[in-house]
Amino acid sequence: MKELVSIVMGSDSDLEVMQECAEVLKEFGVPYEMQVLSAHRTPILVADFATQATQKGLKVIVAGAGGAAHLAGAVAANTILPVIGVPLAATQMNGLDALLATVQMPAGVPVATVAVGKPGARNAGLLAVQILALSDETLAEKLRKYKHALIESSREKNKKLQEKLRK
Repeated sequence: MKELVSIVMGSDSDLEVMQECAEVLKEFGVPYEMQVLSAHRTPILVADFATQATQKGLKVIVAGAGGAAHLAGAVAANTILPVIGVPLAATQMNGLDALLATVQMPAGVPVATVAVGKPGARNAGLLAVQILALSDETLAEKLRKYKHALIESSREKNKKLQEKLRK
C-alpha cells in the first residue's frame, strides 16, 4: 500500500518520540514512511524531499525536531501539502525553543504545530488521520469510534471518582 503520511525527524535520537505518531497511524491503518532529514545538516535533501512529496502520493507530512527546530518550516516552504510540526525537547530548554521555532512561522508558510514531545507526536498522528478522513469515509468512521471511546473512558473515570468520593 502506498504511504500517505511521511514522518520525518531531524535526528535518529527523535525516533522514540516520533514513534508515537507512527503508532497512531498504525492504529488507524494509515500507511506511512519514516526518515531522518535534517534542516541544517541536509538542507538540499530536505528541499528535494518536500518538492517531490506530492509526486510520491503523500498527503500529509509530520516533521519532528528539537532545538532550533527548522525542519517543519523548511519542509513547508517547499511543498503544498499540510505540514504538522512536532517540537521536541532536545535541549536544556525542555522543548520551549523548539515550540517557538515551530509555531512562529512567517505568513505564507503555515505549519500546524502540536504539543512538545510524545503527546504532540500522538496528536500529530491524529491530526494527520483527521486530514485524511476529509476524503475517506472509512477513516472518518474510525475517528468517530475513537472519539466515542474517549468519551466513554472519561465517563468511566468520572464514575469511579464519584464512587470513591462517596465512600
